[in-house]
Amino acid sequence: MSNKLYASYDQEVNENGSEKNDFAFKVDQFGDIKIMRYQVPGFEDLSLNQKKLVYYLSQAARCGRDIIFDQNMKHNLDIRKSLDNIVETYQGDRQNDDFNSFMVYVKRFWFSNGFHHHYSSDKFFPEVSEEYFKELIKNSDKAGFPLSKDEDLDEFSNTLIKLIFDKDYYPKGTSQDSESDIVKASAVNFYENVTKEEVEQYNKSQQHGNDETPVSHGLNSKLVKENGTLQEWVYKIGGLYGPAIKEIVKWLEKASGVAENQNQKNLIEKLIAFYKTGDLKTWDEYNILWVNDLQSHVDFINGFIETYSDPMGLKGTWESVVNFKNVEATKRTEIIAENAQWFEDYSPVDQRFKKDKVTGVSAKVITVAQLGGDCYPSSPIGINLPNADWIRKEYGSKSVTMENITYAYDQVSKGNGMLEEFVYHEEDRRLSRQYGTLAGNLHTDLHECLGHGSGQLLEGTSSDALENYASPLEEARADLFALYFMMDDKMPELGLLPNLDAAKAAYNSYIRNGLMTQLTRIEPGKNIEQAHMRNRQLIAKWAFEKGQQENVIEQIVDNGKTYFVVNDHKKLQEIFGELLAEIQRIKSEGDYEAGKNLIEKYAVKVDPEIHKEALMRFKKLNIAPYGGFMNPDFKLKEENGEIKDVEVTYPSDYTQQMLHYGKEYSFL
Repeated sequence: MSNKLYASYDQEVNENGSEKNDFAFKVDQFGDIKIMRYQVPGFEDLSLNQKKLVYYLSQAARCGRDIIFDQNMKHNLDIRKSLDNIVETYQGDRQNDDFNSFMVYVKRFWFSNGFHHHYSSDKFFPEVSEEYFKELIKNSDKAGFPLSKDEDLDEFSNTLIKLIFDKDYYPKGTSQDSESDIVKASAVNFYENVTKEEVEQYNKSQQHGNDETPVSHGLNSKLVKENGTLQEWVYKIGGLYGPAIKEIVKWLEKASGVAENQNQKNLIEKLIAFYKTGDLKTWDEYNILWVNDLQSHVDFINGFIETYSDPMGLKGTWESVVNFKNVEATKRTEIIAENAQWFEDYSPVDQRFKKDKVTGVSAKVITVAQLGGDCYPSSPIGINLPNADWIRKEYGSKSVTMENITYAYDQVSKGNGMLEEFVYHEEDRRLSRQYGTLAGNLHTDLHECLGHGSGQLLEGTSSDALENYASPLEEARADLFALYFMMDDKMPELGLLPNLDAAKAAYNSYIRNGLMTQLTRIEPGKNIEQAHMRNRQLIAKWAFEKGQQENVIEQIVDNGKTYFVVNDHKKLQEIFGELLAEIQRIKSEGDYEAGKNLIEKYAVKVDPEIHKEALMRFKKLNIAPYGGFMNPDFKLKEENGEIKDVEVTYPSDYTQQMLHYGKEYSFL
């Protein structure tokens, strides 16, 4: 299961009435990516110990950077070190078009933590010749390249060129092609010399009957076959990724020394114990402590957590988010959490799949202070953890909405022309401007706090039953839960929305995005691969088809332009409820075939004509469809060896931050 929510395209481009801000949120744009900064309001109001805690946890967040590069593809670290060396030491002309094109490739590589696109998972390439690349290598400092023993520069150069330029060499980061062996077809570094069938058989051999508290098998290991024998290489100190994990632990130990309370100290020390042993039972014990830590103001995520990148949906990528509570904004999520039982009781799913008693639901709005690993530079806007179903059922879950991140997205997207280009009615544009940000934040709250935490598996159903289809189905389930309840009169009653016009804005945006605007992120002729995008098209396309007889969603062509307009929002709510009920059944029963059929029929294939049109209309707006962030820096202010304060600054040079991280936080 993966419970991380990323901004949809419409969430990134909402035009809204929020205040102007002189802070330069957008600092760079290259390829299909814009680089932004986010502010950390309220940091100056933290106590000195809380500031130290943020500082130490932020250092730990940076120390895992090498891990995510290596997890994405086993040669990524050598490539990154080589690119960094060229950027720093190349002696040739740095002002010509070739070098500028090279720098675009380098920035894309940094952004995606490797040479597979962070969203589509397709390999991308430099827009320069192989000959020019060889010249770059030849005229850079030889000592800065990661040459193996007895390897000369020419030999290394040829290997590097093949890795970077060969279209048939590691072409796909994570393959979801149901017609292929998705393990062998994926470049991600979770498996070595094994097939999908071997992985399935091995995973089954590790399951223990009706264990009611199963560990998240395989979450923190690489599965390899050596001399015909399958074995796991565990991520831990003394194991795989040991040097980087040792540095993470060093900073966690410092964080433990300034913990806000005993429970927080206990959970940090439990996480350290996990990193030292790789014991997944210890990981579960840490998660139970973490989900019950509701008193601490400063909080963090750190570990091998999300499974999006694994074609089999089991292996966790390393990530970290350091944050503290936005007290005022959290009042909204507290209302949601307090009413969790009502939402569960009135969910449109079969009674068998509902929880009789909802426990441990907590939610807060946070201010992000540092992003790391798989959350950097491309950040989610909301997270719900832990992922283990039995922990969620027995101990609950903790959800966060990352409001300073969504605020940065909103500030950058002001006046970009998306509403004028893709929204048919002026009234719908007005609704989006007036309610878009509010509706987007509430959708995130409901998705994370209740959507992922709702429902239950039937006894005997494995949490791994849906395999490679688990992530998009889980994201669809959470989205549908949020969408269904947003149009309920309970929302204004609880004060979560001023009226149901705000819900209409959310519905309009979701359908428009799922059927058209998100396609601007897909290359011509490609299928949809990313879990969240599959989820959105599944919902929008299924709803469009289901409501055709009653014209619930209308496809309008005017002056050669296609628009999708929601005509009946209450009927659309019913349709969302029907699909939610079916996807909950699929998950609760572990119905792999039904889940596969839904995804393959509605979520994967793209309408080529709509796609072509969307790309053409989008291109003229000159908008980068993807966004990510630079981190703020925290500096200790010391007197006579004693820390007196911690200062936050906001660097604006993306290249310099990447080179700095490469020097100071490279341990593998």
